[in-house]
Amino acid sequence: MNFPFYIAKRYALSFSKSTAINIITLIASLGIIVSAMALFVVMSVFSGLKEFSLSFSNSTDPDIKIEASKGKSFVLSDEQNNQLKKSTNFSTFSKVVEERVFFLYDEKEQVAYIKGVDSLYSDVTTFNEQLYAGSWIEPETNQAIIGAGIMRKLSIGLLDFNNRLEVIAPKPKKGQLSSEDDFKRASLIPVGIYSLNDEIDNKFVYCDIEIAQELLGFKPNQVTNIEFKLKPNSSEEKAIAELNSIFKDKVLIKNRAQLNDSLYKMLNTENIAVYLIFTLVIIIALFNLIGALIMMIIDKKSNLKTLYNLGVEVKQLRGIFFFQGSLLTFFGGLIGLILGIIIIIMQQQFNLVMVNETLPYPVVFEVKNIIIVIATIYLLGIIASWIASNTVSKKLVE
Repeated sequence: MNFPFYIAKRYALSFSKSTAINIITLIASLGIIVSAMALFVVMSVFSGLKEFSLSFSNSTDPDIKIEASKGKSFVLSDEQNNQLKKSTNFSTFSKVVEERVFFLYDEKEQVAYIKGVDSLYSDVTTFNEQLYAGSWIEPETNQAIIGAGIMRKLSIGLLDFNNRLEVIAPKPKKGQLSSEDDFKRASLIPVGIYSLNDEIDNKFVYCDIEIAQELLGFKPNQVTNIEFKLKPNSSEEKAIAELNSIFKDKVLIKNRAQLNDSLYKMLNTENIAVYLIFTLVIIIALFNLIGALIMMIIDKKSNLKTLYNLGVEVKQLRGIFFFQGSLLTFFGGLIGLILGIIIIIMQQQFNLVMVNETLPYPVVFEVKNIIIVIATIYLLGIIASWIASNTVSKKLVE
C-alpha cells in the first residue's frame, strides 16, 4: 500500500488527542456533507422548475417550425406539400395562419393574435389538452378557442350565439385606412377556454385556418408558418436539412429551443448563477478543511519529525495530509450526495414541500446533477487539500 495513503487513512479514522482539533475536523466534515447535499438539492429543484416552466411552452410549441424569411407569409406549393407528406422525418405537420387583429365583443375591445389552424394541429402539439373549459374547434366551422386572459377582459361566455366575437382586420392595401370598406370582418363562436400563463392567455384566439385566410386575404395555399412533429427517434438535424432542401433555404427554420430563445437563455443563466453561488458556499466551507488539516499538521509535528528522521521525504509527508483531506472530501461528499438523493426521491414520492394545496414543489432527479456535484466537491476538495498539505516544509520537520 502507498505509504502516505496508509498513514493518511489512519489519521482520518482516528481521533486526535486534542479535542479542539477533533471539533474542527468534525465541523469541516459536516460542512462538506451539507454543501454537497445542498448543491444537489438546489440543482434538482432548479431542474424541476426549469421543466415546469418549459412545460407551458412545450404544450403550445411544435418540434420544428418554419416561417417566411421575408414578409409575413409564404405560399406552399403542391410539390412542396407532397414532399412534406412523403418525408420520413415527420409524423405530421400543420399549416398555420397567424396575425395581429382587432377583437370586439359586446362593445368591449381587445387587440390580440388570431391563429388559424388546420385539422392536424392537435396532432402536432398537445395544446388541445390544455383546455380547462369547453372543447376543441371543429374543422370548417366558425368556432374559436380563447385564452383565459382575453375571456376576462372581454367578459366572454362560451357558446353565446347572441353576442358573437367579432374579428376585424385591415385589407392588404397601400396607404391609409379611411373607411369601413378597408377592413374585413368575421364572427366567431367561442367553444373553449385555455389557460397556460398570462402572456399566452392574453395573446391568441384559435380558429379554423380558412377563416383566418379569408379574413387576411390569403390564398388557400398561403400560410404564415408550418409546424412539424418529428417521428420518434428521428434526427432533428436531418429534418432541418430536409426542410432546407425542400424550401431552398427560403424559410426560417426554428427548433423548440429557438422558439423560446429568451426563456432558455434566462433559465440557463439562472442555472449558472445558482451553481456559482453554491460553489462559493462550498469554497467557504472548504476553508474549514484547510484549517483542520493545518491544525492536524501542527498536532502531528513530532510524528512528522520522527518520520523525516527515518528517511521519509517531505514530499511524502505532504502526501499524507493531501490524502487525508481527499479522504474527508470523498466521504463527506458521498454522504452529502446520498442525503440529497434521499431528499429528492422523498419529495417526488411523498410531496413533502408544496407550492400550494395541489402543486408539489417540482424536482427532477438527473444523473448530470450527480456528476456536477461530484466533480465540484472533489475538485475543490483536492485543491483545498493541496493548499493545506503544502504547509509541510523541510523547515517544519527539521
